[in-house]
Amino acid sequence: MKYNQNEKLKQMDLSTMVVGVDVGSELHYARAFDYRGIELSGVLEISNDAVGFKAFEEWTHKLMNTHAKSRLIVGMEPTGHYWFNFGYSLQEKNTKIVLVNPMHVKRTKEFDDNSPTKNDRKDPKTIAMLVKDGRYLEPYLPEGVYRELRIAMETRERYVKQMTVIDNKVQRWLSIYFPEFKTVFKDWTGQGSILALKNFPTPEKVIEKGVEDIAAIWKAHIKRAVGIKHAVRLVKAAETSVGIREGIRAAEYDLSSLIEEYEFVLKKLETTMKMIEEFISQIPNVEQLLAIKGIGVVTVAGFIAEVGDIGRFEHSKQIQKLAGLNLKENSSGKQKGKTTLSKRGRKRLRRVLFQAVMVLVAKNPEFRQLHLYYTNRSENPLKKKQSLMAISCKVIRVFYALLTKGLIYDGEKMIQDIQRPQQKVAA
Repeated sequence: MKYNQNEKLKQMDLSTMVVGVDVGSELHYARAFDYRGIELSGVLEISNDAVGFKAFEEWTHKLMNTHAKSRLIVGMEPTGHYWFNFGYSLQEKNTKIVLVNPMHVKRTKEFDDNSPTKNDRKDPKTIAMLVKDGRYLEPYLPEGVYRELRIAMETRERYVKQMTVIDNKVQRWLSIYFPEFKTVFKDWTGQGSILALKNFPTPEKVIEKGVEDIAAIWKAHIKRAVGIKHAVRLVKAAETSVGIREGIRAAEYDLSSLIEEYEFVLKKLETTMKMIEEFISQIPNVEQLLAIKGIGVVTVAGFIAEVGDIGRFEHSKQIQKLAGLNLKENSSGKQKGKTTLSKRGRKRLRRVLFQAVMVLVAKNPEFRQLHLYYTNRSENPLKKKQSLMAISCKVIRVFYALLTKGLIYDGEKMIQDIQRPQQKVAA
C-alpha cells in the first residue's frame, strides 16, 4: 500500500518485461517493452474471453523466452469494470498486475508525438512507459469472504437507493391526491399507513369506508391495532381534502404499483442484510467493533468491504490514505495555501466513516467528548466538519487496532490523547 517509487524502479531490470494493456469492453490491446522502453513486439489484440486470455498467456511466454526475460509486469488503465475478468485471470496465474491513473495516461500521451491522438496502438505504450517509470499502483482484488462482502454491500446500496426513489414518488403522490394523509400518518411506511393506502388510498374511499370499517380492517390485519382515534382523524382529513380528483383511477394503480415495489425491495433488502451479517461473522475480531456504542452492522460491513483484509496494511495511515482522508498542501514559495483533504481514494469508505462519525458524536460519550474538545480548544480549534474528519481518522485507528490485535474497546483509553491545557502546563 505504500507508494515508494524507488522500490518500484528497483523491480525494473534486464529480466523484466513490461506489458501495457489498453482495456476495452470486448477487445484489449497489448504491447511489450523492456525496462529501458525498447519495444519487444507489435500490438496484440486480445478478445475478452477465455480464448483471448489464453492467447495473451502464450504470447507473453513466447516473448519472455525469446528475449530472456523472467519477470512479467502487466499494467492496465482501469476502465470501469471491463478489466475485472482479465485482471482476475492474471491473478490466478500469479502474474503481477498494476494499474495506472487514467489522468496520467491522458496527460502523458503527447510525450512521443506531441499529439493528443488516442488510438489502440498508442495507449498501451503510454501505459507501459508509466509502469516502467514506477508510476503505478498495485490493485487489491478481494477474495473469499471479502469479495462476497463487497458485492453484498454494493447490492444493499442499490436497494437503499431504490427505496429512496420509491419514497420520493409516494410522497409526491400523497401531496397531489391526498395531502392531508400526512397529518394523520407522519410515516407512510408504517403497517397501518400502508394498509390504508392499499385499501382506501383516496379521500373518496376513506369517506365511503367510514370510521367503523376502517378501524375493523386495521384490527383484523395488525396485532396492535392503530385504533379508532386514527380512523376518526383520517375520515375528518378526507372530508376536507383538497387533493386532485381527476385521473384518480390511474393514480390509484400508480400508488398500488409503488407500494408493491416498496414491499418487494424491502424484502430483498432484509435478505441482503442477513447475508451481510453472515459474512461479517466470519471476519476475525469483528465483534470488538460491534461492541462500540454507536457502531452497527452496516458501518462495520461497509468498512471491511472497502478495506478488505486488514492484514495487508502495515499502518492505519495507509487506510486513511485509501479513504482520501490524508491531507494535501497547496503552497508555493512564500505563499502558504490551505491544507485540505486529498479525497483521492475510495469514496464509499469515506462516506461510511463520515456517517458512522455522525452517529458516534451523537450517541457515544467518548467520541462526543473528543468532538467538543476539537471544536472548543483554545489553540487551533477546528470547525465542526473539520472535527468530524479528524474523528473519522480516529475511527480508522481504533478499527485498525481492534481488528489486527483483537483488543477490547476502551473508551477512556481512546480519549487519552486529548491534550488539555493543564496537561501541557504539567508537561
